[in-house]
Amino acid sequence: PLYTEADAEVALQHLEPVAYGQIIEVFPEVTVTFHDAGHLLGSAAIHFTLTEEGETRRIVFSGDLGSPHRPIIRDPQPVPAADYVVTESTYGDRLHETVDDTNSKMADIIDRTLGRGGNVIIPSFAVGRTQELLYRIREIKEKGMVKSVPDFPVWVDSPLSLEATQIYSGDLTGYADEETIEVLKDGFHPLIFSNLNLSREASQSKFLNTDPVPKVIISSSGMCEAGRIRHHLKYNLWRKESTIMFVGFQAEGSVGRMLLDGKDKINMLGEPVVVNAEIANFRAMSGHADQNGLLKWVTAITPRPSKIFVVHGEDSACMVYADLLKNRGYNPVCPDLTASYDLITGQCLDAGIPREEVLEQRGIAKKAQKTASVFQKLLEAGNRLLEVIRQNEGGSNKDLTKFTEEVNALADKWKR
Repeated sequence: PLYTEADAEVALQHLEPVAYGQIIEVFPEVTVTFHDAGHLLGSAAIHFTLTEEGETRRIVFSGDLGSPHRPIIRDPQPVPAADYVVTESTYGDRLHETVDDTNSKMADIIDRTLGRGGNVIIPSFAVGRTQELLYRIREIKEKGMVKSVPDFPVWVDSPLSLEATQIYSGDLTGYADEETIEVLKDGFHPLIFSNLNLSREASQSKFLNTDPVPKVIISSSGMCEAGRIRHHLKYNLWRKESTIMFVGFQAEGSVGRMLLDGKDKINMLGEPVVVNAEIANFRAMSGHADQNGLLKWVTAITPRPSKIFVVHGEDSACMVYADLLKNRGYNPVCPDLTASYDLITGQCLDAGIPREEVLEQRGIAKKAQKTASVFQKLLEAGNRLLEVIRQNEGGSNKDLTKFTEEVNALADKWKR
């Protein structure tokens, strides 16, 4: 690996917190300033000022830009003038739904799901999205928007989510939006409400899938590829009365994307599960700015940058956003992988690996990844078999002998 956990531990010793807007001299003739990107608490776009042989250039890296009007955090803040901008384009080819009625839609789904005796399962990113969900649910409860079970139970079942949520108990001045600061000034925690339950132990997580009480379960990972969410999906996807509520981006090929695309059967923990649950998707809750948000951020940079590098998006999103910028008089580039540019002259030094070659390499990698995924399912099936073996402890000698013979026959068949 490029680095190990030990390397990460050493790196932590060198972390130094800085404030937004603070000019930091990295070394002579190189300064950097962080500006609120509105994506996560503490996220930042980075503004570099570089001087070499009397020539100065300014370059901004957007990082992940957030959507405006989201709870808790501030909107993306404007950045100073720059000669070059490197911008993300995750949603450069589309617009989000309006966020005005997000709470109403969410309350409606929770109301009808709990009313019919089901669970609301929310796959959520541990950092940022889970906290936004808790904020919204607090508002929903305070306004009595769920009639079937007004004080419905909410479970956060993700160790990392719990750790991330603790950060929001600190001083949020300079990071949170005005509304959140007012809630804190009134002596309330913006993420705490009645009947909120935190699942820390694996035994608590397992209990949720046998407990008949209708509830909301927030768990990770957000794309359903790993973590405790997979167990909750296994126990709820087949239930017509339950709802799977997506509140974030689902990458192509992920379990989450398959469910959104309408797949009627999903392999979950080594077993095929029929999809009977209601599937809901909240596009308005995306942590990434949509096309309008990206445009608003980049057009606020004055004077116009001499070049804009469009990156961090699927090919179609990069291309569409670059075309939009070009039509507005900007000079955008969708650089190929490993491409390099001279920041003094603005000239391309190396065009990089052609996009077609990258896609071909990705295809080979995806094939290898698919093989690894199938093997992982085989391992999960093996673990399930071991669990069944343990469950048969104390059985009759006749049954155990037959079971042993069948397992040995299976092993002999596939022995290589």
